[in-house]
This record gives sequence, C-alpha cells and structure tokens, in this order.
Amino acid sequence: MIFFFFLVDLSLLRQTWLSAVISFFFFYTVLKRMEQNSAMLGKIIEVSCTIKSALKGQNFEVTLKPYLTVEEKRLAAADPYEYMEQYFTLNEDLKQMLESSKDSAKLDAMKRIVGMIAKGKNASELFPAVVKNVASKNIEIKKLVYVYLMRYAEEQQDLALLSISTFQRALKDPNQLIRASALRVLSSIRVPIIVPIMMLAIKEASSDLSPYVRKNAAHAIQKLYSLDPEQKEMLIEVIEKLLKDRSTLVAGSVVMAFEEVCPDRIDLIHKNYRKLCNLLVDVEEWGQVVIIHMLTRYARTQFVSPWKDDEVVEEYSENNFYESDEEQKEKDRKVKNIYTMDPDHRLLLRNTKPLLQSRNAAVVMAVAQLYWHLAPKSEANIVSKSLVRLLHSNREVQYIVLQNIATMSIQRKGMFEPYLKSFYVRSTDPTMIKTLKLEILTNLANEANISTLLREFQTYVKSQDKQFAAATIQAIGRCATNITEVTDTCLNGLVCLLSNRDEIVVAESVVVIKKLLQTQPAHHGEIIKHMAKLLDNITVPVARASILWLIGEYCERVPKIAPDVLRKTAKSFTTEDDLVKLQILNLGAKLYLTNSKQTKLLTQYVLNLGKYDQSYDIRDRTRFIRQLIVPNEKSGALSKYAKKIFLAQKPAPLLESPFKDRDHFQLGTLSHTLNSRATGYLELSNWPEVAPDPSVRNVDVAELTKEWTGILGITKKEKPTEKFYSESEEEEDESTNTSSSKSESGSENEKEDKEESSSDESSGSSSSGEESSDSESDSKESTANKTSRAAAESVSEDIKKKAKGIFKKRSTSSSSDTESTSSEESSPDSKSESDSKSDSESGKSGSATSSKKEDKPVQDRKAPNKQDVFLLDLDDFCPVTTPVAVPTVAVPIAAVLSPSSTADLEGLSLSSSSVIDVTTQVSVPTETHELLHRMSGKGLAAHYHFSRQPGIFGDHMVSVQVTVTNTTDQKIENIHIKEKKLPPGMRVHEFNPIECLEPAESITVSMGIDFCDSTQMASFHLCTKDDHFNVNIQPPVGELLLPVTMSEKDFKKEQGMLTGMNETSATIAVAPQNSTRLVIIERVVKAANLGVVPSGQDNIHRFAAKTVHSGSLMLVTVELKESSTAQLVINTEKTVIGSVLLRELKPVLSQG
Repeated sequence: MIFFFFLVDLSLLRQTWLSAVISFFFFYTVLKRMEQNSAMLGKIIEVSCTIKSALKGQNFEVTLKPYLTVEEKRLAAADPYEYMEQYFTLNEDLKQMLESSKDSAKLDAMKRIVGMIAKGKNASELFPAVVKNVASKNIEIKKLVYVYLMRYAEEQQDLALLSISTFQRALKDPNQLIRASALRVLSSIRVPIIVPIMMLAIKEASSDLSPYVRKNAAHAIQKLYSLDPEQKEMLIEVIEKLLKDRSTLVAGSVVMAFEEVCPDRIDLIHKNYRKLCNLLVDVEEWGQVVIIHMLTRYARTQFVSPWKDDEVVEEYSENNFYESDEEQKEKDRKVKNIYTMDPDHRLLLRNTKPLLQSRNAAVVMAVAQLYWHLAPKSEANIVSKSLVRLLHSNREVQYIVLQNIATMSIQRKGMFEPYLKSFYVRSTDPTMIKTLKLEILTNLANEANISTLLREFQTYVKSQDKQFAAATIQAIGRCATNITEVTDTCLNGLVCLLSNRDEIVVAESVVVIKKLLQTQPAHHGEIIKHMAKLLDNITVPVARASILWLIGEYCERVPKIAPDVLRKTAKSFTTEDDLVKLQILNLGAKLYLTNSKQTKLLTQYVLNLGKYDQSYDIRDRTRFIRQLIVPNEKSGALSKYAKKIFLAQKPAPLLESPFKDRDHFQLGTLSHTLNSRATGYLELSNWPEVAPDPSVRNVDVAELTKEWTGILGITKKEKPTEKFYSESEEEEDESTNTSSSKSESGSENEKEDKEESSSDESSGSSSSGEESSDSESDSKESTANKTSRAAAESVSEDIKKKAKGIFKKRSTSSSSDTESTSSEESSPDSKSESDSKSDSESGKSGSATSSKKEDKPVQDRKAPNKQDVFLLDLDDFCPVTTPVAVPTVAVPIAAVLSPSSTADLEGLSLSSSSVIDVTTQVSVPTETHELLHRMSGKGLAAHYHFSRQPGIFGDHMVSVQVTVTNTTDQKIENIHIKEKKLPPGMRVHEFNPIECLEPAESITVSMGIDFCDSTQMASFHLCTKDDHFNVNIQPPVGELLLPVTMSEKDFKKEQGMLTGMNETSATIAVAPQNSTRLVIIERVVKAANLGVVPSGQDNIHRFAAKTVHSGSLMLVTVELKESSTAQLVINTEKTVIGSVLLRELKPVLSQG
C-alpha cells in the first residue's frame, strides 16, 4: 500500500487561502499523473522535495516525508484501506486491472476483490468486470472468479444469466474444483427459468468421479428444492442414488438434503443404515451431527424400547421368602428372555460412543441426546462425563449444555451426582450461566449433599447480582419443599434474610417464606408475627402483599396483631400499589368474618376508600366483598357461605423446576432451548410395540458392488478398466480371491476412499478418463434425462437470445470464451500415470486395513471387559464422597470488602484486556405505544412495545412486540405487513401473517426492525384481506441499546478513550427521593436499556451499553453532588445518540 503523508510547516502558512488552493491543485495534477504509472508509485515514498511558489514575496514550503510518525504507523496498521479510499477510487483501478491483458494484473485484482469481500465491503459494482473473466485460461484466476460469483450470483441474477453457457461448459472441466464451483454458482441463481438446467447439472454431478463434486450436488439439491418444490420426486431419485455413495465426504451432505426434502421417507435409509453407522466416525464434524440426529429418529421407529427391561427387572427384584430355587430360576429365565437388543441398535450405540471424545461440542451434544433417547438407562451414564467436559467451553456452549443437563437431572439424578462440584457457580459466570447451574444444583439436592449445597447457597445470596441472589432464595425454598429434613433449617435461614439491607433479597425471602408456611402453618406463628413487624420497613409491593395475605389467612393464630396491621395499612391505603390494596381488602374481609367487634368500622372504612379508587379492579373487588360479607336485603344466598369462601383451606403451592415440561422436546434442538416448537422441528416418534422386520436392512454384497460400479460408469465385463491399478495390486487381488465376499466389499470400500482422498488433493484429473465416463453415462441416459436435456437446451437458447438483445456491447467476450474452451478441453495426460500409481499404493493399504476393520466386531465380542482409551483425562472432576465438603467457590470481593477496599484492589486484575459482554436486560418497559387506532383501522386496533430481547431476528435488529385486537363483531382475515417505506439501510423482519382474528380477540406477535442506530420512523402498511393502513414505529433512543457488563476498571479505561467531542454532560437538579442508589438504577434502566456497572464509590453510578446496529459503546455516569445536584456524563462515538439520550435522562432523574 502506498500512502501519502504531507508535513506542512505551519509557521510558513501565513499567506492567504488562495496559495493553499493553488498548491492543492498542483499536487493533485502531479499525483494523477503518477497514478497512471504503477512503477512510479512504488518509489514515491522515498522522494523528498521542496516546492516553492512565490506569492506576494513569500515562500510556501511543502515536504513529502520518507518516514512515518508513531501515530501514523498505528493508524496505517489499523486499517490501510481507509487511507486508500481517501486518495483513490478503487473500483476504477480494479476494473482497469481486470480488463488488462496480463494474467498477473487480473490475479492481483481478484485477490484484492476477495480481500474486500472478506472484510465485509460491498464489491457488487465489479460484477460485470469480474464475470468477463469466468472463461479465463488461468486456473487460479478462474477459482477466484467462482469464489466471487458464489457470493454475488444471487444478487446480480440478470448478469449471471449471461454467462450460463460458460457455467455449463465448466461442468465438464477437468479440474474438480472448477466443476464444483460452477455447480454452486449455477444453483445460486434463483431464477425459475433455469430449473431444468439445474436439474440436469445435479444429475450429472451426482455421477461424477470426484466425491467433492458429488458433495456439492447434494448441497444443490436443497437449493433447487427451495426454488421449485415440484421437483421433489426427481430430487428424491438423486438422493436415493447419493445415499448409496460410500464416500465419507458425501455422506453428511446427502443426509442433510434428505432431512430437508423428504425426512419422512424412512425406506430410503433401510439399505444404507449399517453403512452410515460404520462411516460415522470418519465423516466431517457437521455431517456427524446431521447423521446422528437422523439416525436417532430412524431408531425410534425401527427398534423396541430398551427401557422396558429396567421396569421388569425392578418388578422381579423382590424375592418371596418361601420361594423355591426352581421357581427363582424360572423367573430369572423369563427376565432374560424379555428383551434382547437388536444387533443394529447395538451397532448404532457402539459406533457413536467414540464420538464423545470429539473436539466439536455439537457432536458431543448430538451423541449425548442419542444415548438419552435410545440407550438403556444403565448405559446412558457414560455421556455425563463428556457433557461436564464441555463446561470449560465458551459461555454460549455452556448455556446450551447446561439447559440439557437441567432437563436430564430432573429424571435421572444419579447421572450427574458424582460431578456436583463442576456445577458450583464462579464469580466470572454471567447471570444466565449462574441461574442454570443453580437449577441443576437444586435438582441434584438430596439428604446426603443438602448440607453442602446450603452452605454454597449462603454464599450466593450475598452476590452483587440481585437477579441471581433472588433465584438462590427460590432454590432454597425448593430444597426446603423437596427435602423435609431441612425445611425448618431453610425457613430459619430465610427469616434471617429478612433483616438484610437489600430490599430485593427481603422481598424474595418473604414470597418464599409465604409458600413454605402454607405447608405447615400451625408450627410457625412466631414467624408470622416477625414478618408483621417488618411491614413498616418493606416497600416492595409483592413482599407487602405476601405478608398481608399470610396475616389474613392465619388471622386466628395472631388475633392481637392482625387488627393492628389492618389499622396501619388503612392509613396508607391510598398510596399503596394495586396489588397491596387488594390484599388489604381481603384482610379486612377475613377479620370482619372472624373478629367483627374490633374490625367492623375499620373494614367499612377500607371498603369506602376502595369504592372510589381509580382502579376498576379495586372498585369491583370492593363491591363484591361488601355484598358478600355485609348482609342486607339485596344480599343473595352466597352471603351465608362467606366464611367458607374466604377462609377455605388453600392447597400448598408446588415449587417445581421450570425445565420439568421440556422433556417432550428432543434434547439439543432449538425447540428444547426455546421451550416452544420451532419451524422445521421433527418430533421423535414413540417406540413401536413390535419391532419391524429387520431384514429390510440386509444388503446383498453383489448388488452393492453392482450399484457402485454403476455410479462410476464401469461395467464388470470390461477387463481394461481393471488395469487402472498396478500389476502388483492385481496379483494381490488374485491371492486374496478366496476371502469372503464381505471382506472383499470392505476392501473395495477402503480402496475407493483412498482414491477419493487422492483425487481431492490433486488439482485436476485426466481428461481422457473424464470423456470416457461421460460417453458411457450418456449412452445409458434415460428418457427422462433426454427430455430434461432438451428442455434445458431450449431454455439456454432463449436466454442467449435475450442476452444478445439487451447486452450488445458485451459481445466481444464470446470470442474469448470459445478460445478458452478449446484450450481447456485438451489437458496433459502426464498426471494420469502418477495418479494411478498413488491409487495403487493406497489400494494396498486399503485392503489391509479393511480386513482389520472386519475383525474388529469379533474382537469386541470376545473381550467385552476391554475399556475404551479416552483422548482426554477428566480425573479432575472428583465425585462427591462426603456431604459436608467445604465449598470451594470464592466469595465475591464486593460482598465482603468496603467500597474503598474494593477500589484499592481494582488494579490487581490479571488481564490487561477489557472484558465487555452483552448481558440480559435489567428492566423491561411496560409502556405501550399506539400503532393503529380502532377508529382509523375500521375496528382493527394495534399497539406495540419494545421487549428488549436481543438477537431474536438478527444481531442488528430491535425486537418489537405488536398486539393486534379485533374490536368489531366480525372476524378479520389475513393480517400482514406490506409496502414497507424505509430509510436507506433500515430493514424490517415481518411477523407471520395472522390468518384469522375472531371478534374481541387479541394476538401478540413479534417483529424485528434494524433502525441503523437512528430514531427515524419505520413506515409500512398493516394490511387485512380488504384494507390496508399506513402505520409508523419510532423508537426511543434507549431502545437502540444492548446492556453490557464490565468491571469498573474497564469502564474507566474505555471512558478515557471517549473524551473530547465524544463526551456530553449536563448538571441536573435531582429530586430528594431520587438520590438513593436503588431508585437511580431503577429509573435509568427503565428509561434506557443499560447495564449496571459496579462502582466503588457510593455517590457515583455507572451504566454501560452498546448500540444494537454498530456495537458502539455507550457509557453513562451519574455523579451525585452536594445541594441535590448531579453531574450526568455520556461518553460515546455516536454523539447524536448520546445527546438525545442525555435529553431523555435529564427529566427522569429530576422529576419527583
């Protein structure tokens, strides 16, 4: 890269602006001339000259520097393309280089273009210039051209159609990479008119000698099916043909095509089941995942359940005392004969077991779900060690694995009890990982380890992560419910938490205590009294409502305290939350029925207050209670049963795991992760009562050999084709002719695999073999193939005529096409001999290894006690032997030390790089905005709100939930989005059309909008079957952010780099009630989607986020000053968003 850096002596720039303009144009002329000569550009950095221009008797000096300063070197190393774009127009240069007659210039241009694509830059303007070189004779240029075309063929379909004849010729190219790339580009042109051409190309590629080309044919099947589903039957024929392929390179791709096109055609798998099981270990990783999931569904339809054996063994486990030995032997014989695993079922389990050592987390997870759904319960435990190993991966992998472990641990606790310590929470874990680990620890809790877990939970309650602390209190409540021995201990511990300084901890403790007291209220009257005393200090509505419900429910056990509580709450009734008001009314009604002498007037006073409340829920509850408990002439028959209605015995609530109902989804799937059926999810069928005929999986060896030779276009009668191998190999084949047909087919399999691997490494194959195979395949062509070829030729002629009429000026490229094809058809035959030699050598090794592979199952049967050799040693996961082990998780520093000590220890971080991670939203706004009024929408009303859920529709999209309501008395059909009028760059992910909306019905749907970090409106039409309405969505600036978490040190470091123009600040007057830390955090995160950053100073509050579209940091600091003022500072590169956010946050903190 050549960069120009001008050092201008500022002391000499004292003349008028005219001198600067003259000098600029002079330099522009010089540089433009230099630009025409690339050799001169290479030496310009070494030139230093002085240009003097006399203007009014003064000198103007400009120096071209041969060196760079430190800052300039740093900027140049960061992104050199930014400087090139300032001085040159890249596209013009690249077009000239692509039109050059030199291959070196074209190759250099293509490398630069592919580099631009890799950096995410748009290079679509160069499509016409690049597509001209598709017929280049240089193989390297041709490869890069196809890389470019695969990226932009779908966007520039009209121009790509011009070169369709070149793509068709490239399908016959000697080089396998060119053939495969031509097929990929052809399948990327999403135009229905070329479907016959694509179909013919896929059929020919499925019979190609190269497994790499056949693999791409399998990929093209899915693209063609999505373009034209009517081709399904013909594509199934190609899939059936490719399923018989014995190459490991093809197996994963063709199974993926099978899952997309015809997942219900289980009959296609029968003959290939054993082959897929044996090839599974050698298939590439993502192919393994697809095959394992497909075989899991297949096994559930072909084999009987292995779990019945466990149930029968449990039934016969208890022996009768007077039972004779003969009777016992008879029972043992029956148990043994009840279930025998199918050999094919065992083959699948045996061949997938080694994949538990895979480096790919998806493969390990796929094998784990296969063992969970298919293996006997006694054998499923082997997957637990491998799943625990995955907990050392990144947080995304941890999240998925922990979700699946949480589901497993509910049904089979014994699988993960030895690895209990692996689920202890680390201080560096994000909240989502902490919550899942906590869920698993709660599921694994039993009488043996509960004391260890409770000590661990005591540490978690002190965490600075309030969401995690609240989840820990709920976990303690679940342990107390499930294990009766520790119920009192847990209850006493939760009561101690009621004196905690944190209101969130106290509120959650109250809610959990309320649920626990419902199980045995007679023994805990003192706890109810203690909670009544705390009512004056607790302000969280849920906690206050829970205390009032407890006092009202058990008012007969605290007859002196309950009336006094009603008296206090009656005073503050008008200022209470609606949830608390409802419980005050209930408390008054229950006391009126049990202690009317003391509480009659108080209850009437509360009912009068509720009668005129602003909330209609409160008013309705007041009327209902008055008519029910105060008898009068209008009272109905229900007033007689008022006491039974209000004071009826309530069932104790069940504290269950949220993962209890997820087991009906297949583990490892998106539906299991979301706990909702996702598009394309295929359910696992129930085990059949009687196993289907296993003989459908038997394959005749002679038939298999015939099929494979048919694929290669080789007949058995032709002896010359066998001379493709060396003479030594022929002699070896004669000596081994007496072996069994099974081992013979295995050696052929290994031999073919070696051939395919050698063909992959070579850049091209011999053209003579290619032409012969083509001629043979053409001679065997079916009538369907001929009709499709005729249709394809007619379509290509139409496209040629259309192209000649539209693009006449590109007619010069046709001559170069013909020249290139004539040269491409003739290729040197020297490579064929070396290929045959290497193939013969590989054939020898293949025959040797095949016999070993055949003997392997026999050895496994003879020596069942031989243990597997694992690649990784996982001995560090020690099983839990004693229930009183000391917890090893460190207590968070911020929970033990004072703020000043925390700030002093801030510099002891072991890592120098900033750790900035996206976290979950702290607060979700409940405010809704009107999208369509019912009057304007002819009875159709729509509202929307921002759910702050990241990454639902894409990394750059803001999630918006739209609620559509039908206010008419007739149903509304086909509600959808149409005619989007969006600013440049803005995108909208539409919600699925609503087919029918019944009268008075509401439906909430989700959509995603990429606002491009701006507050501009997204305008579109909300349409029904008969009408369409213009609507707009305008986001608050706070909804364009994603909350992030970071340390205080990282916050200060990033803030130091965003000063000057990147900093916006203001001084505001803070209302007295807004000066506490909790209120400030609550108000700020409600107004904007910000994450809370821990602070070592009580008067400074920090928040951090990044913009959804560009990912730019947004740092917010609120520093409380004296005399009820605060300094609000926002640091960000997006200065416009920063100033708007500052404007929105000022009234949030200043208003009362």
